[in-house]
Amino acid sequence: MSRVAISGYSYCLNHTPELGLHYGNTPYMERRARGETDYLANLAGQLQSYEQARGYAPNQAYIGAMDLEELERRATPWHENRIDDAPRYGRYGEIMPEDEFLGLLDICDVFDLVWLEKAFAADVRARLEAHELVTDAMVGRLEAGRERGEITKEVEQHGGELLYCGGQVVGCCRKGHETDPSLDAHVLLENLAAKAGGVLALLHVVRNAGITPDEVDFIVECSEEAAGDMNQRGGGNFAKAIAEIAGCGNASGCDVRGFCAGPVNAMIAGASQVAAGARKNCVVLAGGAIPKLYMNSRDHVKKGLPPLEDCLGNLAVLLTPPDGTSPEMRLDAIGKHTVNAGASPQAVMGALVWEPLQEAGLSFTDVDRYAAELQIAEITLPAGAGDVPTANAKMIGALSVMKKQLEKKEIPTFVKERGVPGFAHTQGHIPSGVPFVGPAAEMIADGRMQRAMIIGKGSLFLARLTNLSDGASFMIEGPSAGSGAGGVTKEEVRELLLESLEELAANLRQKES
Repeated sequence: MSRVAISGYSYCLNHTPELGLHYGNTPYMERRARGETDYLANLAGQLQSYEQARGYAPNQAYIGAMDLEELERRATPWHENRIDDAPRYGRYGEIMPEDEFLGLLDICDVFDLVWLEKAFAADVRARLEAHELVTDAMVGRLEAGRERGEITKEVEQHGGELLYCGGQVVGCCRKGHETDPSLDAHVLLENLAAKAGGVLALLHVVRNAGITPDEVDFIVECSEEAAGDMNQRGGGNFAKAIAEIAGCGNASGCDVRGFCAGPVNAMIAGASQVAAGARKNCVVLAGGAIPKLYMNSRDHVKKGLPPLEDCLGNLAVLLTPPDGTSPEMRLDAIGKHTVNAGASPQAVMGALVWEPLQEAGLSFTDVDRYAAELQIAEITLPAGAGDVPTANAKMIGALSVMKKQLEKKEIPTFVKERGVPGFAHTQGHIPSGVPFVGPAAEMIADGRMQRAMIIGKGSLFLARLTNLSDGASFMIEGPSAGSGAGGVTKEEVRELLLESLEELAANLRQKES
């Protein structure tokens, strides 16, 4: 089997401005190095409200409350043309407010690391009890809370990190070990946030796909965090930890890492297991990264722009054997960025786009949309990083000119028609192509598109182990002919062979007579 079905997907956001203000890496390091500077004071004074974040058009597109075509038609800048009374929920997921997310952190904590203040915990419990996907068993994990004095003592004497909501202290995250730097409160808070985001995405994809939690067979988690202790800093396992909280008792799982290329590599890894028959199904998911919150806020604050990087993104995709109706992920034409490929944009796009197209016998214009690095341009442009999705589409267009499949004058039209607008937060792994899997599957299913390519690129040099970058890609198409009901089984093959032999024998008998 060289194809698997994309049977479900979810995309959620957690609006977490206070986590960003205190623990996003840019403001966090500023505070440690220089104290409470003007930049931090201005950032604190410009935080978006939940209603503002919910009304931001790219956020609505991310959760499926707005089609990408509508996003492209909306007046820009989007932060000056917000949507009034924007919904919390979309077709794919939701935008969860910070107080509920802190409650979800507590639910995901199995080592008594998260302490919430009593009154806050009681309020959050009532809100999560009303959530349509949070089960009674999950709410039962939410602790009654602690006194403010206990929380203050834990932070001042034992190295905990304060948790804030609405400008007020509402709890803390404790250290997991007295001397292990891998279990510092700051690290554990990042890991718990990724776990909680993954849980939320998993709950939504199970509902969206119309399955039960017990039907989930395997999970591949692909965030950028590393869970472990001082003896194995990245040992894992986020996937199984997430499955436990979401009630997926029959699932197992593992983690895949590759910086921003992680989700695409995880999709290929999960799909390959399903295609081989090793797994009945596989959910590929990721939670968000606290360090990336307000990553570009220094430039936003300096230029008087709203700091937009206040949401943790998360995603989940369910992969199953082909069913004859769902869009499918191809495994026979996978793009990979090899060690010898080179690091120039031309070399990267050649490996990730041109080579798989050749393998599949396709031209550049046989792909309707190319999705790579889908960061919101209003976030990256003020910081000098440019419009990343448009730049990628231009590079693919230029490559098609080099391969004599397009005229140079046609590049602007190519970019407009075959690029994908940026609508994902700058969470590193989150924007890297996979957010378009859901919209692409819908567009293919309703006939608006035939084929899409999902591209992930990663900066491996950030780990100081190699100067290499990385990348991977795959294509999504409509269901292949004859791929219904999970493909052809051994029994069906046997029956077809028997029918053919019987027909051949009958023909021979007829000739002899």
